Amino acid sequence: MTNIAIIGTGSISTAHIEAYLAMHETCKIVALADIYPKKAESIVRKYNLEARVVANYQELLNDSTIDAVSICSPPYTHAPIAIDFIKAGKHVLVEKPMASSLKECDEMIKASIESQKLLSVVAQNRFLTPIMRLKHVLDQNLIGKVAHAQVDSFWWRGHSYYDLWWRGTWEKEGGGCTLNHAVHHIDMLQWMLGLPTDIFAATTNALHDNAEVEDLSVAVLRYGNGSLAQVTSSVVHHGEEQQLIFQGEKARISVPWKVAAQVSKENGFPQEKNNVDLENRIQKVFNQYPELRFEGHTGQVNNFLKAINDGEQLLIDGTEGRKTLELITAIYKSANLGVNVKLPLLTDDPFYTREGMLANVKHFYEKQGSIENFSDDTITVGGNYE
Repeated sequence: MTNIAIIGTGSISTAHIEAYLAMHETCKIVALADIYPKKAESIVRKYNLEARVVANYQELLNDSTIDAVSICSPPYTHAPIAIDFIKAGKHVLVEKPMASSLKECDEMIKASIESQKLLSVVAQNRFLTPIMRLKHVLDQNLIGKVAHAQVDSFWWRGHSYYDLWWRGTWEKEGGGCTLNHAVHHIDMLQWMLGLPTDIFAATTNALHDNAEVEDLSVAVLRYGNGSLAQVTSSVVHHGEEQQLIFQGEKARISVPWKVAAQVSKENGFPQEKNNVDLENRIQKVFNQYPELRFEGHTGQVNNFLKAINDGEQLLIDGTEGRKTLELITAIYKSANLGVNVKLPLLTDDPFYTREGMLANVKHFYEKQGSIENFSDDTITVGGNYE
């Protein structure tokens, strides 16, 4: 039995708690930490947990009964909390974004290697059947060279969203929609296509004047083979349509799922009838990938627990989490300095450290006031891509 501690009991923690409870035969939640202990106590009552509650996570570091922790606290706390628990001999599953800077990512990875404890970064959308199937089709190279990828990370958040005390600030949230919403889609893009060679981006705050950070960004990514990708990150899009589209040499595929394979006439214009044989072959490969038994956070928690107990490979480890943050950091560097950014970002780059990032980003607005907690803490975590 793997004993789990939950660090931070805000809205996202319920996804972790419910995932662990679904794995009750192999794990047990034994502790919760939150700077607002009453929040944690309400979680204990809600889920009927047999767990101790502490206000300071450091009280749990030397608890030998705890095997692993889920870190669900605000982004600026991820690195120090993760490193403390890893050095204390605990496995760590940390919510997105992995950290506030690439330097912090490297420190987390170093601690994991030295202590031989697992570090996994939440990217729950990888654990969705349509996403796994899309990746499977891409890996078979049935669509040929990918010429263009379109990533629409469209979310909508009301003006009051940024009233929460830590949101909307560079210091505590670490960024806006690019870091904290599009991280899901940027992670999937880099998982499927790898890292680009350079990035050019623009950001703005169009509708949330109670936040320092962006609520909309557009980035163009260029790859070594000449391909391009465009990534739109937003919390101003009503309807929250989210999609990834890959335009290949032979066909187009996407989630939500759609396949199309056009055929050229002699003059280069498309024939009226598509390449149905290829479309059917792609559809067959897509359908052949089995339905996942556990999806979303439950799928990732299952992978985390199996890695701890059975040696199963982590799908998203610290290195994978760092790749996603590197892309996001490059987007911020490009948008704030107005330059084309080459990858990889080196350790002497001003955006490598949290201090360097804070010194170089622009504040669209200054946060004037804040609240400690919302009475309604229900959240949405994106579409199912079917």
